[in-house]
Amino acid sequence: MTTSTDGRGNSEVRRHNLSIVLRQAHESQGIPRSTLTRRTGLNRSTIAALVGELVDRELIVEAEPDASNQVGRPSPLALPGPRAVGIAINPEVDAVTIAVVGLGGRVLKRVRRPTASVPSVAEAIEISAGAVAELAAEFGSDHTIVGIGVAVPGLVRARDGLVRLAPHLGWHDQPFAELLERATGYRVRAANDASVGILAESTFGAGRGVADLIYLNGGASGIGGGIMASGRVLGGADGYAGEFGHTLVNSNGALCHCGAVGCLETEVRRDRLLALVGLSDADGDEFEAALLASRSPELQREVSRQLDYLAVALRNAINTLNPSKVVLGGFLSSLYAVAPDYLDALLGAPSLTASRESISIGRAQLGANLLMIGAGDLAFESVLDDPGSFGTIRTPPEH
Repeated sequence: MTTSTDGRGNSEVRRHNLSIVLRQAHESQGIPRSTLTRRTGLNRSTIAALVGELVDRELIVEAEPDASNQVGRPSPLALPGPRAVGIAINPEVDAVTIAVVGLGGRVLKRVRRPTASVPSVAEAIEISAGAVAELAAEFGSDHTIVGIGVAVPGLVRARDGLVRLAPHLGWHDQPFAELLERATGYRVRAANDASVGILAESTFGAGRGVADLIYLNGGASGIGGGIMASGRVLGGADGYAGEFGHTLVNSNGALCHCGAVGCLETEVRRDRLLALVGLSDADGDEFEAALLASRSPELQREVSRQLDYLAVALRNAINTLNPSKVVLGGFLSSLYAVAPDYLDALLGAPSLTASRESISIGRAQLGANLLMIGAGDLAFESVLDDPGSFGTIRTPPEH
């Protein structure tokens, strides 16, 4: 990761170098100065100066490492600082979840605001803005909010956060990011929830260090996914790539919200599983515990049926994209936990042998915080890109 001027001015080079150092500390959740020196190709004095500036800006704190198993003088650790925080929001069909997230993927607080019915855009904005105001009052004295990131269960245009289609929410061509920005006064970035999820899992979770990865997430609003190829997330021309939930798995299946027939998310559904374990709603841990505890033959048949269809979608994805790992999140992770050997066997024989032989199937590691961590990274993007902007970020007006 050696840096150079490449014809750029000194201020631009310094911004670039500060960004690299802060991203390394953020994504590593703490990194020795000696490792920064090796990874960046910068000399020790330059790294010391860059870290010093980030410490002054309260974006990094330094700490002494455990020297008990080291030879020689240990290198100080550059850790993500506690002052900067982002707000993460995930609107769903039954609730709006809001969290305060720190650098390093630390979720400091998460609140879930249930809704009596599927929230409209106006209702989701009102709930979100109210929660943001409460959290800003609670965290404001010791923290600085850098912005808001939103994980939306639908197609979100990358350049401006326009929600083109969130079928389960009933949202069409809604400027959600722009409206929330007006309501809160904070900078807002929005993206598809599964795309946000793959960023979080690849940075902090089960996909860390994996260059070629497929991520599928199952939620109350259906199934989405993300693709990482050669270490980069594939977004597509407008940011819509990874809509695995609308993969055809049953040509005789039910009509989907998208207008097609037999999509994956019409056959693999959380609500059917909830009903069979006698729950109307549940968080991820409660839902999984109920699935694992049940001995109902009807539930076992439904689990097998859903895994059959999930395998169809995964085989197509594996043969097309040749990943080294598939990560399942949300209720798909719990579904896999009930019968992992069954899904592994389904994926073994029918897939192309060469594509399947080196792949591993895993569960998302970040649990209920996954989308909050990913949306938090959206909020942090401007600061990670330009750490010198921290301290001059726009704050909400007085009401």
